[in-house]
Amino acid sequence: MSTESTIKSCWVITEGIAGTENQCLGVAEALGVEPVIKRVKLRTPWKQLSPWLNWGHDRALSPGSDPIAAPWPDLVLASGRKSIGVARHIRHASGGKTYVVQIQDPKVNPAHFDLVVVPHHDPMRGDNVMVTLAGLHRITPEKLAAAREKFEKRFAHLPHPRVAVLIGGTSRAHNMTHENTKTLAIQLLHLAENPNTGLMITASRRTGVENSKMLREMLVGPGIDFWDGTGENPYFGILALADYIIVTQDSISMISEALATGKPVYVASLEGGTARQGIFHKSLAEQGYTRPFTGLLEKWSYTPPDDTQKVAAEIRDRMKKHRAAAK
Repeated sequence: MSTESTIKSCWVITEGIAGTENQCLGVAEALGVEPVIKRVKLRTPWKQLSPWLNWGHDRALSPGSDPIAAPWPDLVLASGRKSIGVARHIRHASGGKTYVVQIQDPKVNPAHFDLVVVPHHDPMRGDNVMVTLAGLHRITPEKLAAAREKFEKRFAHLPHPRVAVLIGGTSRAHNMTHENTKTLAIQLLHLAENPNTGLMITASRRTGVENSKMLREMLVGPGIDFWDGTGENPYFGILALADYIIVTQDSISMISEALATGKPVYVASLEGGTARQGIFHKSLAEQGYTRPFTGLLEKWSYTPPDDTQKVAAEIRDRMKKHRAAAK
């Protein structure tokens, strides 16, 4: 009997941040399971002291949180700081029957979990720690093919090559300044001057009101399609239909998703960054996955990372051994 068929129940536990939740959902989808999504909110003092406060998590949830109670699932996929204590509680309360996977560095001993999955730029290592090249995601060849078919007419007016421009913005580590924004807009306008180049642009809430206004006022033309935020989000379609992809430096999630397409991925620089993010960007560039965006486009190729599928395969194998040892 395959491991997939024996995973009867799966919970995805996060604090509701899309970037962390999508990593868990991508693994669940790769495992072929339909998870129950649990978005947790913590009360004081667990909210402030997570993940280091390691007791009382049966009382840690605040009003508005999804309930965490038996019957416990076969598998927990958890990610984000506020999920850590809850995941540890489930592992203990289930008597070890629930297989608990923590995605991203939990900042505590990995022995508290059955498996910890971290990207290469995070320092945690151990016998039950799996290291990936980049972030996990929900992008698959099948989803890209479906998105291509779905959004082909939506972008049919744009010439080739088509350039996807995925704009994030200011985060805890990065600052998207007025100068960053203006430089990016000028570089993109230079590309759009070529009548045979089309731009498919999407921005995020992190881009900010002033930056978004500048970009929308500057990036106008017959070869430019800047999604206005109405209707169905064409994000998957933009990835599928692009010949090149430009992503701002702040978003490890979007860069990881872009790499899943196998297309040339350029990284547009912003102010700031952390040492660990620097390791991430340096590693991808040195291995030939990404290049800095300087306003020019070149073709290159690479084999897309398949981290999400590898993590799913590792979970299947470890769960099989875990169950055999419990008999």
